[in-house]
Amino acid sequence: MSGYFYLTLAGQEYFRKDVGETMKFVFGLLVGFALGVAAGLILAPQSGEATRAQLNEQGIMLRDRSSGLTNEIRARATNAMSQGREMYSRTRGELTETYTNAKAGKE
Repeated sequence: MSGYFYLTLAGQEYFRKDVGETMKFVFGLLVGFALGVAAGLILAPQSGEATRAQLNEQGIMLRDRSSGLTNEIRARATNAMSQGREMYSRTRGELTETYTNAKAGKE
């Protein structure tokens, strides 16, 4: 049983694979990550400063666009609220009149 171990949780024993296999997997992940970072740095189309400037500019454009969209949504919501209040008042008036006429015996 060299390299293998048992893990006991809540009275249950769980058999784990070889520790060496797990370490090989973790090492592979780290090597892959390092190679990916190195490839990204080597193959980058522009410098980091230019990339940051471009991202900053795109962030400003996105903020301006979202601000305009927020104002448009706010205007639509305000319009819908006023229409809803108007419809409520009209319907309430009609129902009150119908109730009053029915109570008085008029049809």
